Amino acid sequence: MTSLEAKGRPPLMAIIEAVLFLSREALSLEQLAKICNVAPKEIRDSLADLRGELEKTERGLVLLATPQGYRLGTKPELAVYLKKMQGEKSPEASFSQAALETLAIIALKQPVTRVEIEKIRGVQAEGVLDNLLKRGLIEVTGRREGPGRPLLYGVTEEFLQYFGLRELKELEEELEDITF
Repeated sequence: MTSLEAKGRPPLMAIIEAVLFLSREALSLEQLAKICNVAPKEIRDSLADLRGELEKTERGLVLLATPQGYRLGTKPELAVYLKKMQGEKSPEASFSQAALETLAIIALKQPVTRVEIEKIRGVQAEGVLDNLLKRGLIEVTGRREGPGRPLLYGVTEEFLQYFGLRELKELEEELEDITF
């Protein structure tokens, strides 16, 4: 029994689950501790319990640990059903070939400049970059030193969430298994 339950409050795991469900971004251990008004160790223990509960096959969510903190996501094997809900032709759910290529380049080579992306793809990328920025999948991470100080691009937490990744290393590991 946690200190919250002893005070007649809901179980800490339930509070954390609800907070993560409503949060649009990952929350750190410290943020969760402050929200729940408990010690970080209690949060850590409850997160472990929540992860175990969510890993059961009858559950549709997973607990994702990212560099920014913790968040809830959907299990990758449920993607086919979620696409049906959103509609296969939904502009939010689909990407052009150019957008996918650009996202892949940014994810694997970040930080990367527009010129570097265009050199790899062989076509202009300004419009695609603008679209990906608007969708929140990439962000400007800084400027490269040198002439013109071009913008550097990297993927966002939203990118990881959209593609069901905890960290970029998972994408790299998946690509290692593919032979071209």
